[in-house]
Amino acid sequence: MKQTRMNFMKGIFTLFVFAMSSNFATAQITGKIIDQNSKDALEYATAAIYNAETGKLVTGVITGQNGAFIIEGIKAGTYKIEASFMGYKTQNIPNIEVAKKNAFVDLGTVALAINSNELDAVVLKGEAATMVHKIDRQVFDADKFQNSQGGSAVDVIKNLPSVTVGVEGNINVRGSNSFAVLLNGKPTQGDAASILAQLPANALEKVELITAPSAKYDSEGAGGILNIITKKGAINGDYVQVNVRGGFPAIQDYDTKEYPHRYGADVTYNTRTDNWNFSVGASYQRNDISGRREGGLDIVNDANDTHRFLPSDGERSFDDVSYNARFTVDYTPNDANEFSLGVYGGKKQKDRLADIHYDNYTISPIGSTNRENEFAYYNHNLRTRKGDFALASFDYAHKFEDKSKLSASVLYEYTFLGGPTENDNVSDTDYTTVYQQEKNTNDNPLNGARFNLDYKWKPMSFGTIETGYQFRHLDHTGDFDYQRKNVFLGETAFTQVPDFSSNIALKRIIHAAYAQVSGGKNKWDYNAGLRLESMDREYKEKLASATEQNTYQYDYVKLFPSASLQYKVNDKTNIKAAYSKRVQRTTTFKMNSFAEREHSEVYEQGDNKLKPEFIDLLELGVNKRYKGGHAVYATAYYRHTKNVINRVNTLVYEKDGANFVVNDSILNRVYSNVGKSNAVGIELGATIKASKNWTNFIGANIYNYAIDGMLTFNHRDNITRNYNINSEATIYSFNVNSTYSFWENASLQFALNYISDRNTAMGEDSRFYTPNLTFKKTFMDDRLTATLQWQNMDMGLLKSNEQRISTWRTNEFYTTTNYVYEVDIVSLNLTYTFNKFKNKSKFIESEFGKKEF
Repeated sequence: MKQTRMNFMKGIFTLFVFAMSSNFATAQITGKIIDQNSKDALEYATAAIYNAETGKLVTGVITGQNGAFIIEGIKAGTYKIEASFMGYKTQNIPNIEVAKKNAFVDLGTVALAINSNELDAVVLKGEAATMVHKIDRQVFDADKFQNSQGGSAVDVIKNLPSVTVGVEGNINVRGSNSFAVLLNGKPTQGDAASILAQLPANALEKVELITAPSAKYDSEGAGGILNIITKKGAINGDYVQVNVRGGFPAIQDYDTKEYPHRYGADVTYNTRTDNWNFSVGASYQRNDISGRREGGLDIVNDANDTHRFLPSDGERSFDDVSYNARFTVDYTPNDANEFSLGVYGGKKQKDRLADIHYDNYTISPIGSTNRENEFAYYNHNLRTRKGDFALASFDYAHKFEDKSKLSASVLYEYTFLGGPTENDNVSDTDYTTVYQQEKNTNDNPLNGARFNLDYKWKPMSFGTIETGYQFRHLDHTGDFDYQRKNVFLGETAFTQVPDFSSNIALKRIIHAAYAQVSGGKNKWDYNAGLRLESMDREYKEKLASATEQNTYQYDYVKLFPSASLQYKVNDKTNIKAAYSKRVQRTTTFKMNSFAEREHSEVYEQGDNKLKPEFIDLLELGVNKRYKGGHAVYATAYYRHTKNVINRVNTLVYEKDGANFVVNDSILNRVYSNVGKSNAVGIELGATIKASKNWTNFIGANIYNYAIDGMLTFNHRDNITRNYNINSEATIYSFNVNSTYSFWENASLQFALNYISDRNTAMGEDSRFYTPNLTFKKTFMDDRLTATLQWQNMDMGLLKSNEQRISTWRTNEFYTTTNYVYEVDIVSLNLTYTFNKFKNKSKFIESEFGKKEF
């Protein structure tokens, strides 16, 4: 059956290629423009073709990201090609013969040398566009977002029109928290927020948002792909950059136990020759943030005619420390071969302190004012998450004489995850009388491996064919030990709680193969392909009190098609359409079905039968550029998601003698498939050059989001409870970035990130916004840059960096929590570059372990 299916696919693909080649047969001239020294591709270089006899310009094109160009529709004759790029010497290629209509001329690689005389004599001042549109992506210049300096990649991407970041650091792309991250084009499998949080913003050059990825990319991510491009160098030599960040004393007081500390440093050293490139880097970052949690929990117990109230208030702050070291070496012995080796090691610890006052009481009967069972207490809750990472990768690429290319990549990762959680209930008056102490520890070693093999066929008359294979293996185990000491009952030692102690193991193997064709003719560009993916998932779990493991299998074999089409109306206007099928696979954490006590009033658990999300995305867009640097774009999109994964709340049932009854002071937070969702929206963006010194970039996203389905949950009493899910709302967000340049070396930038109220499966997240102001000035011939930042501006007048999260079920429960985090944070970032040319450092990142951090 599988062989028949594969033969069928091969036949369809052959017909598709033949059809494309028939339709687009025409004379073509192709080539690739690179840097003579570094061998790097030169994107946006110009290839102009002239008639050899008359000297008149026939046409010209701009190179793509890989430096390649295709000139089509050429009549028979003799021509001259002129290859040029700003700051480089122009190179002419004479006597190019085109014999007939279907001729195909490959110029090979055209290497441009840096125009050192021009660079020494002339200082070229220009302003790069904040955003550039391509057929399959939007490209953003990271340096445009000054409020991110000294921070992480999260501080950069939150300025993108379709990206929002919530109060807890949760990142959404077009309203979905499911998206993939590439680092310099290489796929990662780690948790997106964790990966982005460890990438220094100063090291970023560009961010590419690929909302409808082609078949050659991994199928992961409902919201698409964020490709993080780090800075590269242009010439041989040494390069050193040092970034130092320091935070000013906190302005607002949140009555926290410890003072927040914010400081860090990052250093990168790069040296390169014609054949070698060495990069070494190290960083240390501490980024604490103070805050409070104000909330309440109401549970209705109809059977007992009681209404439980559990108002709470207290500290919720974070201590965040990370440090790492990285090393890469690239070796290019000749134009045909390239080798790259990278290693990375790091440690991260994030402590979340939630010391909360609770006032626990019952109203009985329901609707009366009669209080019963009043009990006030103080809960000390400290959760520590640690992660040690060790990674190694090896890449090899070979270019053949016919301009085809074979590349291979191997990555191995070992990650150790863990960290205890302390949960103590004490007297709310003297804090010395201990009622109950609990703690849990967990050890989660993870091993992951990835192998990629890709082949790019030589350019043909109809375009370029790319094929490839990818293998991924994940082995993740976990030991959870939960212990309790009831001091109130006279217990003097911690003993294991079997109901909360467990062992789990997840193994996942993925095989994927793809084939795609891309090209263009006249005003049309296209990209179409298929990705065939097979996943085998085995999940095992066992309670400490059980004698046997339970095993859960989940497999699939699916096709993931993609297609993009772009039409160039004129030099200023493009129209494009795209379709992509995606998947969002689950993490081990979300599959752990055994409850874990996260807070005094919360159990948290996953679903051992959790299915991946499958997504269909369709979009249609237009972008237009105007004179004076103005530009606008609009993209309408539709996203359908099957097997939506949401964190929802359910009532907790505990055994009372022979029966199970509602525990009216605890809720269960469960990750589960809740049905399907649809998002229909439009994304808007504009660059407005108000004056010579004043540039504004505005992005907005407006969409209708609807969730429809049912949550089925089996409690420990083996009684199945069904919860209908039906939620719909119109949501909008916008990001504003306004920059005014005072002099050639000083600027002031205001940024505002805003998201409206947002519906969830069982409730609502309130609006959230963060205003930021940044002053930037360079000194010493641009070698020293000082960036003064005022983040989360509030001044006691606004409600910045604050968000309320609420969930409810009619006649069952209502819970609401207001997270109030630190505002008016002032910091200074200093960057000194010992060599004014940019570096070529490219470091690997965690692909597996950070997903669970």
